[in-house]
Amino acid sequence: MSEEPLSEAEYDAITDAAAHWCMRLHASDCTAVERQAFAQWHDADPLHAFEYAAMLEIWDVADHLPRSEPAPVVLSFKPRSRLRTYAVAAAVCLVALPLAAFTGWEAGWLPSAYEHFDAANGLRQVTLGDGSQVELNLGTELVYSNYKDQRRVTLKKGEAFFNVTHDSKHPLIVKAGEGQVRVTGTQFNVWKYEDQVRVMLLEGSVQIASDTLHNSVPLSPGMQASYHQGDASPQITAFKPDDSSLAWRQGRLVLDNLALADALPLINRYLSKPVMLADASTGTIRIGGIYNINEVNNLVPSLPKVLPVYLTQNQDGNPVLNSIPRKAPKG
Repeated sequence: MSEEPLSEAEYDAITDAAAHWCMRLHASDCTAVERQAFAQWHDADPLHAFEYAAMLEIWDVADHLPRSEPAPVVLSFKPRSRLRTYAVAAAVCLVALPLAAFTGWEAGWLPSAYEHFDAANGLRQVTLGDGSQVELNLGTELVYSNYKDQRRVTLKKGEAFFNVTHDSKHPLIVKAGEGQVRVTGTQFNVWKYEDQVRVMLLEGSVQIASDTLHNSVPLSPGMQASYHQGDASPQITAFKPDDSSLAWRQGRLVLDNLALADALPLINRYLSKPVMLADASTGTIRIGGIYNINEVNNLVPSLPKVLPVYLTQNQDGNPVLNSIPRKAPKG
């Protein structure tokens, strides 16, 4: 593209293309040919990549919009999902049309603030727009949106410890996997790995709700809730005062004599290539120890030195743990 300043029409064309590709790549019928065409468009100019990244940020706002469709409006995009179309168009209005943004805020379907946080390279502490303090574990990503009647956080991946600013009329909703945590002011930890979620409550009270049946379960201090995709309700258990699950806040991963099947989700969240189990019997082997979360990569090759296992690799390049068969006793 020319290095001369772009006209308004040329810039709008790039923005429209970014919106088009954002919607097509999120569509279930997006083809391999389309993905290849997108890659060529994306890499053709740095401005393309910039506009697409900005559109992804706008797209995230759609996850916070109400499930029911708001009042009809005239839209310039025509993807398959009307709700997603509305989200993109409305979010653009948030930037371009102050009056539309104010109307959306008053109606409760547009946020007045939207923030994206990640901790790709190390532990991080952030302050949300409402003043709440959040500690992010390594590899964590979340977004925050402030609506008229509630505050919303989506934990996209990783783990976060929340110290929430109290506001009974403006509750905080933390979306994680197939459920959500509703709170007005408290201290709690949320861990998400693939379809697994665990919520630990240290102070205050929260309500755990399932996306499937919309049932709500109260949680009190010293209790934790765990759920997977498809669960009708979370599993509620107590945790001990000396529980080591929050050791990550000091940069440590503590494995307290855990079965490998339970330990690997805690290990894999720090790895680019998750470790797999060859079979169920390998998953029963137990492991313990204290590790630096920045050095978990070094843990994997050392496992055969401390456990009765050996490492192989599957076709996707993932390391696989295999148990060493026990020798049958003689006689």
